[in-house]
Amino acid sequence: MKIKVLGSSAGGGFPQWNCNCRNCDGVRRGTVKATRRTQSSIAVSTNGEDWLLVNASPDLLAQIAAHPELQPARRVRDSGIAAALVIDAQIDHVTGLVMLRERDTPLPLYATHAVWQDLCTGFPIGPMLSHYCGVEHHPVALDGSPFSVAALPGLQIEALPLSSKAPPYSPHRNAPERGDNIGLTFINLQTGKRAFYAPGLGAIEPHVLAAMREADLLLVDGTLWTGDEMIRLGLSKKTSADMGHLPQSGPGGMIEVLDSIGSGTRKPRKVLIHINNTNPILVEDGPERRELADHGIEVAYDGMAFEL
Repeated sequence: MKIKVLGSSAGGGFPQWNCNCRNCDGVRRGTVKATRRTQSSIAVSTNGEDWLLVNASPDLLAQIAAHPELQPARRVRDSGIAAALVIDAQIDHVTGLVMLRERDTPLPLYATHAVWQDLCTGFPIGPMLSHYCGVEHHPVALDGSPFSVAALPGLQIEALPLSSKAPPYSPHRNAPERGDNIGLTFINLQTGKRAFYAPGLGAIEPHVLAAMREADLLLVDGTLWTGDEMIRLGLSKKTSADMGHLPQSGPGGMIEVLDSIGSGTRKPRKVLIHINNTNPILVEDGPERRELADHGIEVAYDGMAFEL
């Protein structure tokens, strides 16, 4: 099983187009040691040729250009993207689907009932694509049963419901439904290795912690360093909890959670993804990055690759 990080930033990318916080201004001016990032997405494959796109960010075309394996040029019109899977209906995870409209076959799209409902109503990408390539919806069940994608033999996927809110344009924004947001476990049936992916974690529920403890690779929420980060910088009135994200630092934060995972010979690789442009962990020689390293935690970057 091969996993590639196409985009490692939270919504807006890094630097964010309209932001002049220390990080964004610094990376533009070259005054901080930091690397530009596109918006959060990964791709998974079993043969290195056919890929499952997991979340389709607004930066998808740039991500395809940066990863030649997603454009293998086997035919006059071709793509290495065999199917797509979305964990929610948020703008930064589904807008890129529109960029796939030139396909000559319907796009196989894996999504929960709640997410598919949003993509047919509040943000009607499904109906829009019906005028182009079309969409072949594959429902993602939340009963614990694994599913597979035809183009990726030997790969099994398990979906876990997460506590969150639907997007502002969702018909059930104020009445959350099970499946508005999910985490994913990818399992290599040949090796038994497991990767857990959840770029948005507002709470570590028992079933989520259990899945994290079974994983050999963790790609988890790295959005904000502190709970009041956006408020303190004058960029928002919302805490990380209001936004559905667990901060890294402090009691009960992601560092503490990840410290509790792995013992003895079982030492999973721990990687933060979906990093907001304000997060000080983006500064590669900063104290927050050193603190993560002391805890054995890595920071995802565009192009980062794993093989399990």
